[in-house]
Amino acid sequence: MKKPSLTTWILFSVVAGMLFGALFPEPATHLRLLGAIFLRLIRSIIAPLMFATLVVGIAGAGSLKTMGRIGGKALLYFEIVTTLALFIGLGAVNLVKPGVGVELRATAASTVPQAPTGLTQMVEHTFPNSIFDAMARGEVLQIVVFSMLFGIACASIGIKAAPVVSFCESLAEVMFRYTKYVMYFAPFGIFGAMAATVGEKGPSVLINLGKLVLTLYGALIFFVVVVLGSVVLIARIPLKRFIKYVREPFMIAFSTTSSEAALPRALENMEKFGIPRHITALVLPAGYSFNLDGSTLYLSLASVFVAQAAGVHLSFGTQLLMMLTLMLTSKGIAGVPRASLVILAGTLTQFNLPIEGVAVILGIDELMDMARTSVNLLGNCLATAVVARWEGVDFPTTDAEPAAASTAV
Repeated sequence: MKKPSLTTWILFSVVAGMLFGALFPEPATHLRLLGAIFLRLIRSIIAPLMFATLVVGIAGAGSLKTMGRIGGKALLYFEIVTTLALFIGLGAVNLVKPGVGVELRATAASTVPQAPTGLTQMVEHTFPNSIFDAMARGEVLQIVVFSMLFGIACASIGIKAAPVVSFCESLAEVMFRYTKYVMYFAPFGIFGAMAATVGEKGPSVLINLGKLVLTLYGALIFFVVVVLGSVVLIARIPLKRFIKYVREPFMIAFSTTSSEAALPRALENMEKFGIPRHITALVLPAGYSFNLDGSTLYLSLASVFVAQAAGVHLSFGTQLLMMLTLMLTSKGIAGVPRASLVILAGTLTQFNLPIEGVAVILGIDELMDMARTSVNLLGNCLATAVVARWEGVDFPTTDAEPAAASTAV
């Protein structure tokens, strides 16, 4: 008999926590300790994983000369589309307001000193005095700035920096395994968090979580139809053939909640679609670090959801700063299940929002992860096709026609 997966245990803990909180509200409030332990473990992942993945992602792309014209075009496209995804998520959460009524309460352990609010202070605060101090205090933007500069320095040095990049690759792998171990405790942490939340707030809080899921799905559908649909029309991508070749990797990403699981088939199918190998080999893997449309949309939506749940009013300027933070930190998201939660936890800490929101969201994250991961995969496949068109590739309208070679120089 097949053992239940971690996903099954998480879903079971959600239901069990809700029932326990509804039936035994007084004892349920004491189970918050389980959620607090889980959140501390999540917090311990943020700094080392973010540093390692950003350095490896930037240094692994090679020098700017190696990236060349194709890399530059891809990065430009990535930034435009992911920025649109962020603002669609921001607009959706402000329109629907799924967090209003949840009433999350921060504990002393889950908060950090408020970040500077003035523009000058904010800019100055972005740059670290010490990376170790930034990591200790959970200053996400400072970690990102240092990691990006560090990664660029490694890329420019080349072979001499190989041991450092290799260390960061090993560190990233270790932190992924560490995350895997932490996730084994997730069912207990989620059970405690859900039981305590329902016990304190009552079953009505579940309505808001359902609204969050529906808001995300609605925003992702809008993004795919309006934004990606417009890209297909502008770039003149043959839609039917594109759907044919992206369908299988899309379903792999949806069912496994892992973009990496779908990468081999996506590379193969995009080449069959008519994209030259040298373009797919560069653009598609790069998109796994720089073009996670579904995850960036989710992060903007989830961050404001937690603020609404905590009763914290975020001014438009603060929300824009949050979008800037997410625009940077989302570049380090790994293509593995629930990696976005690490970025979300760091963003909540940066803006002094209760990290308890992560535990509450994690209970329904499986449903949201399937949608955002598959959109990540879809967006990266389309990005590869767009860059190929930008390079002068003419796609065949049927499988019988060969693709024209790139004429760009």
